[in-house]
Amino acid sequence: MSSLITTEKQNHTLVVRLNRPDRKNALTRKMYSALADALDNGHQDSEVRCFLFTGNAECFTAGNDLGEFSAGLRDEFRASPVGRFLFGLANATKPVVAAVNGPAVGIGTTMLLHCDLVLAGTNTRFQMPFANLGLCPEGGSSLLLPAWLGRVRAAELLMLGGAFDASEALRLGLINRVCEPDETETTALALCQQLAAQPPAAIRATKDLLNRSSLKALEATMLEEGELFGERLKSPEAAEAFKAFAEKRKPDFSGFS
Repeated sequence: MSSLITTEKQNHTLVVRLNRPDRKNALTRKMYSALADALDNGHQDSEVRCFLFTGNAECFTAGNDLGEFSAGLRDEFRASPVGRFLFGLANATKPVVAAVNGPAVGIGTTMLLHCDLVLAGTNTRFQMPFANLGLCPEGGSSLLLPAWLGRVRAAELLMLGGAFDASEALRLGLINRVCEPDETETTALALCQQLAAQPPAAIRATKDLLNRSSLKALEATMLEEGELFGERLKSPEAAEAFKAFAEKRKPDFSGFS
């Protein structure tokens, strides 16, 4: 397991931690591969009954490492590291909990749509700035958010890409509760212990029933989003957005049609 992604078993819970604090836990291909491997290993381990994804008290993740992803995805989406992780998360048969603090940008928000329970610290800022970067939604967000929030609210979050805090996420029904940042992980672990103490086959059956009606449509949407995301990474709009980000200026899209 990469040192940028650490795993630890705690009382039947596999704690999967994003551990790149110097880059605000920005995700690389190797980190996505390690996350996908953690899901695979946890499902194969009979002692693991629950997953907990977290970062630290200051940061969950700033999203993709733009310097690396500006070169494109390289692989067919489902076989790519990010595709392996997202499909692994969507198809997880054991419960998944997330403890989130600080920035939760891009996939830092969309991956939470596949979790069963999500806790967020008062310092959390969620954001899905895909359109702002010349990209498109990913992680099934273009299907799940309209279904959960209504189309106009989803359009606001995905088209304008503005940030919103934990209290707004709670109001929207995207998280279960708000915690103090230094209590988010311990509170989430307590919930994991409650889940781990439940009859495991009953929990898996319940999760399967909750996901079954939408899983085929979700997988199809994730594939469409992923392929278009790969194309958008090569677009002139994305090139301008990434260049502006590196130069710490506002991107200029006035010349595009």
